[in-house]
Amino acid sequence: MSGLQGLAQENIWFDKSRYDEAERRFYEGMNGIPQTPQSQNASKSEDQSELVSRLKSLELDNKNLHKVVDDLRAVLSKLESRMAVLEKSQAPASKTVTVTKAAPVQKPKVEEHNGADDDDDDIDLFGSDEEDEEAERIKAERVKEYAQRKSKKPALIAKSSILLDVKPWDDETDMSKLEECVRSVQMDGLLWGASKLVPVGYGIKKLQINCVVEDDKVGTDILEEEITKFEDYVQSVDIAAFNKI
Repeated sequence: MSGLQGLAQENIWFDKSRYDEAERRFYEGMNGIPQTPQSQNASKSEDQSELVSRLKSLELDNKNLHKVVDDLRAVLSKLESRMAVLEKSQAPASKTVTVTKAAPVQKPKVEEHNGADDDDDDIDLFGSDEEDEEAERIKAERVKEYAQRKSKKPALIAKSSILLDVKPWDDETDMSKLEECVRSVQMDGLLWGASKLVPVGYGIKKLQINCVVEDDKVGTDILEEEITKFEDYVQSVDIAAFNKI
């Protein structure tokens, strides 16, 4: 009984796992690989958190893919509906086209008309050629008439309306004589209009006169040069307004 009692008190074999763990740690420490339960738990928690984050990202990607697939299905359904509508709208149009193309063909009538005599066929054929020639001749005549009418049509003449300010030397200048001198300027493409006297100051008045000129025939420089030739009455000529007609 004493041997059994001593064996019962001995706990080496009952705690074998603890000794094995201690031995493993000893050899790991000898090899320079120290590991503690805390570090193992930390690594396990990091692995678990990484797995959780990956799972969350995969779930998010999955949701996005589902959304994209749903959008593509909606677009595809819209395209299918549009194609169906287009096919329905084109179907009657093609039928009408085939009907319009088939309508002019009347073989029985042509055969009955042409089967009576072969000479009639020749006459009809030559007649169609003559009709084509006649149509071409009429077309050429119309084109010729249009060209003649266009050549006879008068060309558009560019004109301008000019308002001139003619200033005298002083208040003693005879303004009626000045206007008479201005209107005495005559040239092809020049037409004088209305005029009036406008006060300038100190009893001096200027002659404001309107004229219409053809741009190709009369220029403002020539007009000013001709008016300023009357040196006894005219001091200067200015263009107050210039408008295209």
